[in-house]
Amino acid sequence: MTVLEDIDRALATVIDPELRKPITELGMVAGRRIDGGAVTVEVLLTISGCPLRDTITRDVDAAVAGLPGVTSVAVQLGVMTQEQRDRLKEQLRGPAGAKGIPFNDEGSLTRVYAVASGKGGVGKSSVTVNLAVAMAAQGLRVGIVDADVYGFSVPSLLGISQPPTRVDEMILPPVAYDVKVISIGMFISGNQPVAWRGPMLHRALEQFLSDVHFGDLDVLFLDLPPGTGDIAISVAQLLPSSELLVVTTPQTAAADVAERAGTIASQTGQKVSGVIENMSWLELPGGERMELFGTGGGPALAGRLTEAMGYPVPLLGSIPLEIALREGGDSGSPIVAGASESAAARELRTIALTLARRPRGLDNLRLKVTPS
Repeated sequence: MTVLEDIDRALATVIDPELRKPITELGMVAGRRIDGGAVTVEVLLTISGCPLRDTITRDVDAAVAGLPGVTSVAVQLGVMTQEQRDRLKEQLRGPAGAKGIPFNDEGSLTRVYAVASGKGGVGKSSVTVNLAVAMAAQGLRVGIVDADVYGFSVPSLLGISQPPTRVDEMILPPVAYDVKVISIGMFISGNQPVAWRGPMLHRALEQFLSDVHFGDLDVLFLDLPPGTGDIAISVAQLLPSSELLVVTTPQTAAADVAERAGTIASQTGQKVSGVIENMSWLELPGGERMELFGTGGGPALAGRLTEAMGYPVPLLGSIPLEIALREGGDSGSPIVAGASESAAARELRTIALTLARRPRGLDNLRLKVTPS
C-alpha cells in the first residue's frame, strides 16, 4: 500500500503538456498496479492521435522509475470514451462545456494586451513573443493568439511545429516555453497564403477566443496585423477590455503611422497601455551606438498618444537592434528564453516585468458576497 501511495503521489506531479494540469486531476490515470518491483500504469489519452503521447509516456516513466522498490515501469496507453471526454470538458469549461469568450466573463482577471503597429516590419511579432516568454519565465500563465491572419509568424518564432489537439469541438493550443499559442498557421499546410475577407477574419478570431481552451491565464497577448483594419476592429468588439501596446521604430514616418494604430482606441473604447520602441540603435564593436532609424520616434509617439487619449501613455522601453534577437526568431528560440544578458534581452525582460507588475484587475469586478 505504501508503494502504491508513493506511485499516486508521483503521478500527481506529471503535468499534461497541453492542459497544464496533473494527469491525476484530469482523470487520465485509469489504473496502476505493482507486481514485485514491476509497475504498470494505465493512462488514458484525450484522443487516439494525441501528438504528445510520447511526452506523456516519458514523463510518467520518469516520475515513477525513481521510487524505492520500483525496478521497472510499463506505461499502457488507452483512449478516453466519449463519456469521459464529456466529463473532462465539463471540468475544464463548466457545465455542458460552456461556450463563449471566457476572457469576457464577469469573473475573469486575465489582462489582455493587443500588440499593434501602424505598419509592418517594425518587429511587432518578435516583441510579442519575447514579452510573452519573459512573463512566463516570471511564473505567469501566458497565452498568445496570433491574430495576424495574413502574416502569421508566431509559431515559427517559437519553434512550434505540432498542430493543436482537438477534443471534439474544443481545441487545445500547443505550448512552447510555457506559453500557450494558437495561430491560423497551425491549420494550413506549408506556406500557403490565407485569402479571406473581413467576415471570415472575424469568425476565425472569434473561434480562436471561444473554442480554444487556454485555461486560467494571467496574461493573453494578441499579435495584431499592422494598421487599423478588420482584425483591429474585431478585437475591440470581441474583447472590449483589451489594452493596446503600440510598437514603433524611432523613425518619424513609422511613429506617425503608429499614432493612428493607437488613437483608434478612442473610437473603440480601449485603453492604450504603452508604447514600445524597437530597433532603437545598433551597438558597434567599439561600444558606439549607430541610430540606423533616427531617434525620438518612441518618446514622441508616447507624448502624442498621451495628448490624444487624455491620460498618460508611457514609453515602456527602447529595444536595440541585435543580430542575436533576429537569430533567435529565425531558430524559434526567443532571446529572453536563454541566459543572454544582451541589451535587447535586458530591455525586453524589463518591459515584461513592468507589465507583469500590474495585478490582475479587480476594478469593476463584482464579488459574490451577501450579508449573513
